[in-house]
Amino acid sequence: MQQVKAVVARGKGQPVEVTTINVPDPGPGEAVVQVQACGVCHTDLHYREGGINDDFPFLLGHEAAGVVEAVGPDVTSVAPGDFVVLNWRAVCGNCRACDRGEPWYCFATHNATQKMTLAEGPDAGTELSAALGIGAFAEKTLVAAGQCTKVDPSARAAAVGLLGCGVMAGIGAAINTGAVTRGKSVAVIGCGGVGVAAIAGSALAGASTIIAVDIDPKKLEQAMKMGATHTVDSSKVDPVEAIQELTGGFGADVVIEAVGRPETWKQAFYARDLAGTVVLVGVPTPDMKLPDIPLIDVFGRGGSLKSSWYGDCLPSRDFPMLVDLYQQGRLDLDAFVTEEIGIGDVEAAFEKMHHGDVLRSVVIL
Repeated sequence: MQQVKAVVARGKGQPVEVTTINVPDPGPGEAVVQVQACGVCHTDLHYREGGINDDFPFLLGHEAAGVVEAVGPDVTSVAPGDFVVLNWRAVCGNCRACDRGEPWYCFATHNATQKMTLAEGPDAGTELSAALGIGAFAEKTLVAAGQCTKVDPSARAAAVGLLGCGVMAGIGAAINTGAVTRGKSVAVIGCGGVGVAAIAGSALAGASTIIAVDIDPKKLEQAMKMGATHTVDSSKVDPVEAIQELTGGFGADVVIEAVGRPETWKQAFYARDLAGTVVLVGVPTPDMKLPDIPLIDVFGRGGSLKSSWYGDCLPSRDFPMLVDLYQQGRLDLDAFVTEEIGIGDVEAAFEKMHHGDVLRSVVIL
């Protein structure tokens, strides 16, 4: 066991703090990773606010890259010294989804068996709930070995670590879930980090028309830099009408909703072409309901209504490919890194999220 500094959320709505935690030596199926960089994702803020569950205290952080320091006795997929991107979908290999050749839908993903614990204060020894089974706002973290995906060790950790969550969710929503291919038209509603990644993924796939929709001009400007061909300020115009106008009056082949709200999902539903696809990648809250849409419209418009969980990615397949594209200059992951910060700056990074000034703040360790 070793002790390291880490960012912990002790209670609902309380500011996070940097404290010392205990990281066990890796057991069977586990690995200890020395974290080099970890993005500050909105999901981490959800954890702090009690929006995921109330299993406090939380060890936050999950969009990370680093170097494997040690592995358990039976681990063969990674070895000490490997540069890895962490993922929260360590597939089991034998559930019904894996058995039918669709491991990106794995129903039995797993995390490390052992728990990291608080090392100081009156609650020393208390088990920590690692965010998405990772907990990477820490100098070192314990994960399941399957959560480690080897990638090109010359890649910039601050950039490729973002594939661990938001960037992969957006790119995957376009390429994997939405099946965007060359010549298709795409509209993306909501241009935060995930939405902009969906735009980048659509451009990478060769979409001919890529329409960015948001109420923030700064986000629309960023979307243009990442591959959008048109922008729509939905605070000024009706986005459905605008998308239809930009697609010959028909609507887009694929509309990706990256906000997670009923009203924007309804816009996505009506902004797609006949037989088009709607992809929900924005995360709704548990109390939200589907908007009031006549069932005849669902039937009459045909097509597909899909949700995208982690971009329907298979980390072992997708992470190395996207890192290679990044290294070739074909996918600008650096553009997602707005700022690099220290481990004590996470609370300030949460505040910046509310102002829409950053795509990602990245903690450098």
